[in-house]
Amino acid sequence: MQPDGLIAELQQKNPKAFERIYERYSESTFGIIYSIVNERTIAEEILQDVFIKVWDNAHAYDSSKGRFFTWLLNIARNASIDATRSKSYKNKRKNLTADFFVDILEEKSNFSKKTDAIGIKKYIEVLKPVCKKIIDLLYFKGFTQADASKELDMPLGTLKTRNRNCIKKLREILVP
Repeated sequence: MQPDGLIAELQQKNPKAFERIYERYSESTFGIIYSIVNERTIAEEILQDVFIKVWDNAHAYDSSKGRFFTWLLNIARNASIDATRSKSYKNKRKNLTADFFVDILEEKSNFSKKTDAIGIKKYIEVLKPVCKKIIDLLYFKGFTQADASKELDMPLGTLKTRNRNCIKKLREILVP
């Protein structure tokens, strides 16, 4: 069945359509969530919450505003960022061992693995280095625009403009 048909059935609260959508999108959605929270059990919980939101809010999806997958990933990204801002998550992060940080520092291809997990690595690789950094911070690491502008030592307005231009360039590459 075509994605548009599945989505229409989901909006009519068809459980079979929901199952097929879950099968189709859960793995890549989990990849995005995990890349933000970096903890499997939390990522699994967030994934469940995301698909509950998809079920409850399917009527709100409007294909004229964008692709379903983009809508789904925005829900996942927002839920992941909300989780990282929670008090319990922050407390867990304070208790991490030094080994965790050594692993992060030694992992030089972290961004590369994340982009490959959702199948866009080859498209991201052709972007300018500044675009790679901005996309990594905003979409894979869950930074807010304000935090990313501080991290990159770039004015907030400049970051927003560059982000918009980077996403536009990525769209041109993905949808010729």
